[in-house]
Amino acid sequence: MEKVTVNRLRKLKLQDQKIVMLTAYDFPFARILDEAGLDIILVGDSLGNVALGYKNTLPVTMEEMLVHTRAVARAVKNSLVVADMPFGSYQENDDKAAANAVKLVKAGAEAVKIEGAGYISAVKKIIKAGIPVLGHLGFTPQSVNLLGYKVQGRGTRDERKILKEAQALEKAGCFAVVLELVPEKLAAKITKILKIPTIGIGAGGKTDGQVLVTNDLLGLYENPPSFVKPKVNLRKIAKETVADFVKETKLI
Repeated sequence: MEKVTVNRLRKLKLQDQKIVMLTAYDFPFARILDEAGLDIILVGDSLGNVALGYKNTLPVTMEEMLVHTRAVARAVKNSLVVADMPFGSYQENDDKAAANAVKLVKAGAEAVKIEGAGYISAVKKIIKAGIPVLGHLGFTPQSVNLLGYKVQGRGTRDERKILKEAQALEKAGCFAVVLELVPEKLAAKITKILKIPTIGIGAGGKTDGQVLVTNDLLGLYENPPSFVKPKVNLRKIAKETVADFVKETKLI
């Protein structure tokens, strides 16, 4: 398999080939995803919810992201490794944002992801440092206290706002943009207008690619989002397997 780069992702869009992205937070799952042929492996700050037991992504620290990024990067040979910039790592000022992006790259990330379009100057600073940036629009989990967990971009004014933000991120130099919880019609429109790839999550099937939290896809999380249909219930399988082991051991 050819090593995935940001340039290859652009080619996939031009060739009308779908981009596939999933999350990983540790070595074993990162190895599995890489061997399965993922285009992008995201070390998401969603690890706060699914791996660390936090209520949301807001408590996740740079130190935690660095530990998990190192673990994932050690396992990956072919996929593009993207690491989330956690809440507080880029909002303060552009210099801090660039410095934190550099730390993630030193930990093994090949690109970073920033939520929202309010930090264009930080995006430019990071790209100037030679680090590719993945944008993220629509519902942005780090703004959950402001936005609430709901679809974004309903209504003409909000549609125009998100489209304008997507174009701003493209102009700033982002290599792609994630569209989360936006109407399918809007996602399709943005996908058609932008020259960079769009990657949807809860945004319908007309984006250039799709991303999911791996724990949701595999049924490892108790309450997956409504737009996710787990392919298997690994939580149930694991629980039953452990319960059987407990019974067998008690009988020895």
